[in-house]
Amino acid sequence: MFDPMADLASGGSIADTDDSPVSAREPKKQSGGDRKFADELSSVTIHARQRTFYIDLKESSNGKFFKVSEKSRGGQKTTIMFDAEDLEKFIEAFEQMKEYV
Repeated sequence: MFDPMADLASGGSIADTDDSPVSAREPKKQSGGDRKFADELSSVTIHARQRTFYIDLKESSNGKFFKVSEKSRGGQKTTIMFDAEDLEKFIEAFEQMKEYV
């Protein structure tokens, strides 16, 4: 079974040494023995106050999709995924919400 949180479970593999709140990271390479659900095309890490967000663009046999994962300092993990074709809808929603911040 596919575990979308598997890459977050390995503590140090995602950590960045960059102090910037937003940083890109190299797509992870998978070893030959790992089960592979999708290829990672691009990845960005956002360091916020009490949380770290990972935004990954991936591609599977069904097409491209985004995986947005959040990890709190308390260790709680949450992930959502959406099709790449829906990206513009998310961008528009964030732009509308930005007016109220």
